[in-house]
Amino acid sequence: MDATAFLSILATSIATFFAMCNPFANTPIFMGMTAGDDKDTKKAVARRATIFAFAVAVVMAASGKLIGELFGVTLPAFKLGAGILVFVIGYHMVMGKAHGAQSASEEEIEKSKESELEKAISPLGTPILAGGGTISAAVTFSATDGMEGLAAVIVGFGMIMVMTYFFFLSGDTIEKKLGTAGLVALTKIMGLILLTIGIQIFLGGLDGVMNQYIPTIPALLSGSGSG
Repeated sequence: MDATAFLSILATSIATFFAMCNPFANTPIFMGMTAGDDKDTKKAVARRATIFAFAVAVVMAASGKLIGELFGVTLPAFKLGAGILVFVIGYHMVMGKAHGAQSASEEEIEKSKESELEKAISPLGTPILAGGGTISAAVTFSATDGMEGLAAVIVGFGMIMVMTYFFFLSGDTIEKKLGTAGLVALTKIMGLILLTIGIQIFLGGLDGVMNQYIPTIPALLSGSGSG
């Protein structure tokens, strides 16, 4: 494994997943959902949510390429779709709108209150932490860069989940330090980063399409002409 190449992929992985999961923005959601819970229950919910989200991302990153082959989805096509999805999520964050791929609906949150620990799986574990954007990014990393990409997902997303765990447990302090305006500003910055990453993924898919399909056009035209 090329250490320099891996560090580059890992840096992109950390930036992507941090912007996707945005511990600052998700901490108030955690606080609202665990309001009234004792300290031990909050720890249990935070621990289960981050572990479950990590497991979902790693499993999808490891099996995503196989799933793509099973359904006949090429890597360039997947990159194009993932790029659009990541772009839309980033755009909504910049514009101050909630996005369905990474946020839970009010109905989901209400249902989750029926059991204090079930909320760790849904909606906290997924779709808030490991939503469509996170999964798409994880699969893209592993499909594009092989074992280095998978390792970057494991290490990068793992670091973000550890960070998120401690953010959840320090929610009151963080909210007091940043304030509502600070959280909004940080979310917009993360959205801008995510938006540009989505464009980069899309351009990678577009490049793959051009290299994979455009060279075959002359042969196809020649074949149709001879027929």
